[in-house]
Amino acid sequence: MIERGFDCVLRGGRVMDPATGFDRVADIGLCDGRIVAIGGDLGAGRVELQAEGLVVAPGFVDIHAHGQSLAADRMQAFDGVTTALELEVGALPVRDWYAAQSGRRRVCNYGTSAAWLFARQQVKIGLAPDASVSSMIGMGQGADDRRWSVEAASDTEAERIADHLRAALEDGAIGIGIPNGYAPGAGIKELALVCDLAAEAGSVTFTHIANASNIDLESSVDSYVQIIGLAGATGAHMHVCHLNSTSLLDVERAAQVLGRAQAQGLPITVEAYPYGTGSTVVSAGFLQQPDFTGRTGSTYDRVELLRTGERFTDAGAVRDAAARDSGDIILWHFLDTQNDPEHQRLLDVSVLYPGGAIASDALPWVMPDGSLYEGEAWPLPETAVSHPRSSGTFTRFLGDYVRERGKIGLMEALAKCTIIPTRVIEASAPAMRRKGRVQVGCDADLVVFDPAGLRDCATFRDMNRPAQGMRHVIVNGVPVIRDGALDTDAAPGRAIRGRGLSP
Repeated sequence: MIERGFDCVLRGGRVMDPATGFDRVADIGLCDGRIVAIGGDLGAGRVELQAEGLVVAPGFVDIHAHGQSLAADRMQAFDGVTTALELEVGALPVRDWYAAQSGRRRVCNYGTSAAWLFARQQVKIGLAPDASVSSMIGMGQGADDRRWSVEAASDTEAERIADHLRAALEDGAIGIGIPNGYAPGAGIKELALVCDLAAEAGSVTFTHIANASNIDLESSVDSYVQIIGLAGATGAHMHVCHLNSTSLLDVERAAQVLGRAQAQGLPITVEAYPYGTGSTVVSAGFLQQPDFTGRTGSTYDRVELLRTGERFTDAGAVRDAAARDSGDIILWHFLDTQNDPEHQRLLDVSVLYPGGAIASDALPWVMPDGSLYEGEAWPLPETAVSHPRSSGTFTRFLGDYVRERGKIGLMEALAKCTIIPTRVIEASAPAMRRKGRVQVGCDADLVVFDPAGLRDCATFRDMNRPAQGMRHVIVNGVPVIRDGALDTDAAPGRAIRGRGLSP
């Protein structure tokens, strides 16, 4: 025991560390934001948190979180998240993004990738990136000149795009976000150059596949094979974002080709979220693709505007909405898991993918006028909307897949929320080597919860209901949720940065 005692002691919980398999009742002593002791009958702490009859686990690591605000952090903390990273899209300029976040109150640890999409906008149409603009809004910019998304880059343009990304990696980006589905005009030469850069940096690409379709040509499976080819040709670590929503009804075939590639040693990792409803900006090109229904298995009335609940009738209605506000967020109910057992089975294939991570794809909170909510009110304003996954991804996964349906054991499920996503990025973000674990010397990012009481409470009509079941949530040694209540003064989140290009 350290001489001056503990800052905090968690008493008598079932301590579960998926990284080592440690699973026994113990006390945990915290000091200076780290775990300093795990054992029985530890001495007193200045703060004592009771954990008898509860599980103590690493805080959940969400490597796909677009919210990036105090409001988003608070909702995710009730879902057990202690680290929330913007990696699929990312930001530019990265130095400015980190500087801006350091001046804001953050509950969760935060970080970003380098935004290939925004580098492409800059090179193709001269649209300068703005680090203060949300990634979701940024994807809808440049709607009046779509060359950035539909035209191939020349060799010179591809080099300039890579130069912007190189600078971003040097400034601390955690890999490169490649949401190819929003710029399907990008060619293999350009993408291979970007992946070469990621491989050189020992970093990760976070990929949204080019095509969400179940029909060749340009099918989802085609896109996964392209990712496999890029991993083999460049050596880059290719991380597949939301396997569920981009595979649609072909998730089994997608899982087969990805699994075989992994078995051959290719550096590919996978994530999914436990919902059959996706979300994106209304200007996303695939919503207006020819034969949308035939290619995706969805009719247009399965697509609705987040702010208003308006359902679409055809591609023309989507185009009209995009013309009004290209950054408006939509919900796409691509699977009907409540009424179709086959759709639930397909979702299960993605969520239970062996060695795959759980990641939320959490959205920002949006007000009725389309602006992002940046306030500090708690509870959130009743008029603020998002997606239920922004509030309940991890509790939904644990409650449904572990407790209710017994599809996976608790330790294995916790691994998908903690050490598996941590290992995706820890080579390029060294600070992550102290996260996703309950071990002496690691950061005190911890959750204490009642497995029987975990409930995701948000619905598509009431999205801002916090999840239930988290008794205590601790970030960098600071309790942000204590005895089930949020400490509105707590803002202990710290920056997670990439290591740059140096070996």
